[in-house]
Amino acid sequence: MFEVYKKELKELLRDKKTLMFVVALPVLIFPIIFAVMAFISSQAALEADQKVNTYVIINGEYAQEFTDKVFYHKSFELYKGSKAFNTIEDLKAGVTAGDIDMGIYLPSNAVKTLDGGEQSKWQVVFNDAKSINFLFKRVKELAQEYSDVLQADKLKSFGIEESTHKSILNPIEVVKVDTADKRENLGEKIGGFLPYLLIPLVLMGATYPAIDLGAGEKERGTLETLLLTPITRTELVLGKFITLLTTSIASTTITVVSMGGWVAVALAFADLEFIKTAFSTLAVTDLLMIFVLLLPLAAIFSSLALAISIYARTFKEAQNYMAPLSMGVFFPIIISIMPNMELTAKTAFIPVTNVALAIKDIIKGTVDYTFVGLIFLATALIAGALLAFCVKWFNREDVLFR
Repeated sequence: MFEVYKKELKELLRDKKTLMFVVALPVLIFPIIFAVMAFISSQAALEADQKVNTYVIINGEYAQEFTDKVFYHKSFELYKGSKAFNTIEDLKAGVTAGDIDMGIYLPSNAVKTLDGGEQSKWQVVFNDAKSINFLFKRVKELAQEYSDVLQADKLKSFGIEESTHKSILNPIEVVKVDTADKRENLGEKIGGFLPYLLIPLVLMGATYPAIDLGAGEKERGTLETLLLTPITRTELVLGKFITLLTTSIASTTITVVSMGGWVAVALAFADLEFIKTAFSTLAVTDLLMIFVLLLPLAAIFSSLALAISIYARTFKEAQNYMAPLSMGVFFPIIISIMPNMELTAKTAFIPVTNVALAIKDIIKGTVDYTFVGLIFLATALIAGALLAFCVKWFNREDVLFR
């Protein structure tokens, strides 16, 4: 068994493609991809925040103070073209044609309605389909400032002192007292993202080498040679399985270490003190616990990938079979981030979902070690059953020589 393991491991290490998937991707490519994505997102948000938007206000003279606020705001520029805008439909057409970025329609009785005890309805026309858009938020803030002034003036006209305005308008103030610490708050957000990174990497570390160990052997014609060696088929399968388990765990370990190194570099050059404070209590034992939970999961993926590869006739056919497996892994991860999904005695037995929930709780610092034991036991039992199936699968002639 160990001779097969050494032989397969040497062949994988000689394969440049395997080294790229197991080492190069985790160490360099993934961090670069995430860095580029973060840079592009931040640049897009910055450009949207600094963009000067062309606008038109209809009936702006009926709320001159608000009109002036918009005019002098750094994010807005008054339309200076020749087109006339007199109705809501004109504003819609202007935004659609790209002549203006935003139109604001004020009723002609914008201020007088307050004296009659009515609410004035102001309409903001813009394209809300854009991914990042601060237009409505900024206009609403300016309108709220103007509304507060009108509100205060109206209360004063009723003889109500300014010192009592706040208690009348907001008689009850609800204050949030959060019992969660910084690590739990940040872990709730980041902890749900980590399974999306770690679990697919565990799968990828097993699937690509598995294609070569099964279907690749068939195409090269070396499978028959292996079967003629004085070694049982069970030992042959176990040797290949341990090889896949090694590459799967190695890929994940390298990724975690690499990401940790890149994050440390980023924190050294950026002022992210709140992240340092939140995760200062994250112990080495927590990271080891995540690693231990990923071990039986890697065994499950290795068994499935090897069984699929053994069944496939060719390398290409094996690749086609791996695609549904990859899709099937994402669904349990998605379930783990659904609202009100928590690690319980029931969810601890749902494959993949249980590990994803446990990783989130470990990052938050709220994990129940009893559930961790249940997850490890349940995942290990499934891995053992799949490995037994893989051994039986390999012993069938109609599978090996399809």
